[in-house]
Amino acid sequence: MNKEIGELFQQNTKYFRHRMPTGLLNLEARPAPYKEYPGARMINLPDPAHRRTPTLTRLLKERRSIRRYAPTPLALADLSFLLWASGGRQRVEHGHQFRTAPSAGALYPIETYVLAHEVEDLEAGLYHYGVREHRLELVATGDFRREITQAALEQAMCREAPAILLWTAVFDRCAWKYGQRAWRYIYLDAGHIAQNLALAATALGLGSCQIAALFDDEVNALLRIDGTTEGILYMSVVGHPG
Repeated sequence: MNKEIGELFQQNTKYFRHRMPTGLLNLEARPAPYKEYPGARMINLPDPAHRRTPTLTRLLKERRSIRRYAPTPLALADLSFLLWASGGRQRVEHGHQFRTAPSAGALYPIETYVLAHEVEDLEAGLYHYGVREHRLELVATGDFRREITQAALEQAMCREAPAILLWTAVFDRCAWKYGQRAWRYIYLDAGHIAQNLALAATALGLGSCQIAALFDDEVNALLRIDGTTEGILYMSVVGHPG
């Protein structure tokens, strides 16, 4: 029986005890660890460090996938906390910045974008999260609710929610070290970040719902990325439950 691509991927990216990858890494070829938008308008975000939240046990019990949202704007301070909690900078050790979600080899191939529909003190549009400085970088202004809803298989929650977080991967950032096995780690990294987001939203009394049912090329086009060196993986709506 001919195997499908998913099965082949799983089999062809296995590690075997006597056939492990060998060779030295080319440090000069290492991709840049951060994506930035030089010249973009920067929006500094409120400091998320002192938010008080319920216990983890309570959050785990209360987390739900919410698909209906009230027409209530999202506070910029809440968006700031969500971005930090899901994948922001946590600490610096030996000159290296570590984040709130684990990443294979601490390579952090995941980039975060925000579609702000109704966020207080923030113009509607597409933003990139600059994790190093904890700020937003404006990519494009406008109301993209129709486009993202169509790209997400017409799921109405994408039109209702005041904000959507979208996670892409810069593939070479991980493949530089792990080769074809990197794709396994990249998907795991995105899952770690999404779970952090879901718990952080619950902590703020907000709802979220993670979405992987999407037309990749349509979302990539909306994000102004090529889908090859960087491509969409996952996204989440967030807002006040309706």
